[in-house]
Amino acid sequence: YIPALMDQISKVLFVISNSLLIPDILFLIILFIRSLILVGGFYNSFMQRRRMNVLLGDVRALNAGNLSELSGRLPKSNRSPFIDHLDDLLTREGLTEDYANYVISSYENVCEKDLSLSKLLTKVGPVLGLVGTLIAMSPALVGLSSGDIGAMAYNMQVVFATTVVGLVISLAGLVTLQYKQRWYTKDVALLDYISSLLLDSRTK
Repeated sequence: YIPALMDQISKVLFVISNSLLIPDILFLIILFIRSLILVGGFYNSFMQRRRMNVLLGDVRALNAGNLSELSGRLPKSNRSPFIDHLDDLLTREGLTEDYANYVISSYENVCEKDLSLSKLLTKVGPVLGLVGTLIAMSPALVGLSSGDIGAMAYNMQVVFATTVVGLVISLAGLVTLQYKQRWYTKDVALLDYISSLLLDSRTK
């Protein structure tokens, strides 16, 4: 009785796992396309940052006297969230420490939201790749045991394809995550520094 029950359970699990292969591949394709869009957006952000570094100049030269000049150099259109928050600090009448902290926290929330996709791709990509690999491996082994080389070769293609696509998705997420975390840490430090300069200048 028990062996028959186990055989039925194994068949049910086999059917369930095989039914997950197509959704798994569809999710991999969707995430792969999304990772390509992420990489394109990352390149655009990289170019914007190069222009922003030229715009800001030497941060060490900033002081309470030339912050008004910095405000005048900020672009008026196609602005990044960092420029929006920086401009808010520079143009705020009656800036207080509480409001400065609010602006910095608001920018940190924007950064965290932007990083969420990279974190998702980094974690989910390998998982979906592994799921597709394990699901396709079962019929490949069945084809090997039955001598059906064609079926085995087809399923092995699926095995390798899902693994590679999952790792590429994870790589795109990991690279963008590492760079963006450094960028945003630098941005927050700069906003904090400029807010300190502004507050010191207005308390004197």
